Amino acid sequence: MSNTEIVRASFDAYLAQDRDTAERLMAQDLVFTSPLDDHIDRTGYFERCFPTADRLISQELLELGSAGEDGVFILYEYELKTGERHRNTEFITVRGEQLVEIQVFFGGQVH
Repeated sequence: MSNTEIVRASFDAYLAQDRDTAERLMAQDLVFTSPLDDHIDRTGYFERCFPTADRLISQELLELGSAGEDGVFILYEYELKTGERHRNTEFITVRGEQLVEIQVFFGGQVH
């Protein structure tokens, strides 16, 4: 699979809460950073971030593109059960068909 296909598969696994697939796609030494999480490890990601899909009504991938040899940029929009819509961007590093680093940049609310 290409790096963009791997990232897309990881987003699909998150939305479906398919932990087995997500674990196969995440490297053991995964590092996850967002405005709320500072360089947490794979265990922290699966404890804090992975279970949050239940707060979403929908999520749409708007842009997905390769960046350099290992990088993928993704822009997505999601709607919360509260009715709020938001957009985020992520830069994800993929090596050996696994995500090794995820950097999330929160966007603002979409009106």
